[in-house]
Amino acid sequence: MTEHLTAETFKTKVFNYEDNKEWKFEGEKPCVIDFYADWCGPCKMVAPILEELSEEYDGKLNIYKVNTEKERELSSVFGIQSIPSILFVPKEGQPQMAMGALPKDSLTKAFKDVLSVE
Repeated sequence: MTEHLTAETFKTKVFNYEDNKEWKFEGEKPCVIDFYADWCGPCKMVAPILEELSEEYDGKLNIYKVNTEKERELSSVFGIQSIPSILFVPKEGQPQMAMGALPKDSLTKAFKDVLSVE
């Protein structure tokens, strides 16, 4: 099940950007964050794929969603210019951003390559 994040929940589950200048992952499992908007066509195409993947990868990673219209602070912290933008956050190391509506096979490849999750 994908989970919607606010700036407050983001700080406890992913990264507390107010306390840390350097990247420090706060989560227990690798995660994927979908920056989207309700009016965005490509975002609507990605949403059911992410829901499906959240069930397939249940227990291995977390899939979060951030509504860029409601969470403008988070969008600006990550410099979101276009949506959908998908942030892949490994347990160790730096997160990686992908832009655009990725097909399911590209997402699963990123889970394996970036997040080390199969």
